Amino acid sequence: MKNVLITGAGRGLGLAIAKRLVRENYYLICLSRTLSQELEDFISSNKDSVVFQHYDLEDLFGIPSLVSSITKRYGPLYGVINNAGIGLDGLLATQHATDITKVLKVNLEAPILLTKYACRSMLARMEGRIINVSSIIASTGFNGLSVYAASKAGLEGFTRSLSRELGRVNITVNCIAPGYMETEMTKGLDGKKLESVKRRAPLGLPSPEDVAGAAVYLLSKDGSKMTGTVMTIDGGSTA
Repeated sequence: MKNVLITGAGRGLGLAIAKRLVRENYYLICLSRTLSQELEDFISSNKDSVVFQHYDLEDLFGIPSLVSSITKRYGPLYGVINNAGIGLDGLLATQHATDITKVLKVNLEAPILLTKYACRSMLARMEGRIINVSSIIASTGFNGLSVYAASKAGLEGFTRSLSRELGRVNITVNCIAPGYMETEMTKGLDGKKLESVKRRAPLGLPSPEDVAGAAVYLLSKDGSKMTGTVMTIDGGSTA
């Protein structure tokens, strides 16, 4: 089995990706700040191929030892999926500086540092896949999410440049950019706003499972020649 580390695997898209990958015969290290009931149930039913790793990615200084302990315990990483992210909405003029720092730490600095140390075992084997989860907001913008958008746009620029560094040693680096998905979050939107979001997507809003399929492809042999790209999965809302 090839080892894949997934951050933010406790729920939502991270958990959906984990559930798809376990069927593809990967060994999954699921990292999250908390062990949700959903993730605990998933691990219980897949004890031979899924483990939980507790970590808060806001702690940037602990990332080197985190990656070192993972590779020592489970072996080299084949894939890293930087999925964990936070979006603290609010107008920039009134947003607390601590909230700005938190979003940039978790959404941008942590993936960069995690990738820095995780790719070392990939370099030694001359094989690996790095997948960063961005958002269509990186390119479309959204009122009240300027810092979130900046963090995701930075992640896309990081992806493109790093793909050039690592491509020569057979390591691919790509982004997945989901749009609004059919989740509990979108169910919480007021009726008019939800209908507006749905109207913009001619194929309908994607589910987390739809987005997870892109991760399966990028990790597979079929995705071996794709690098430096942003795969947009939004039901056509940005077409």
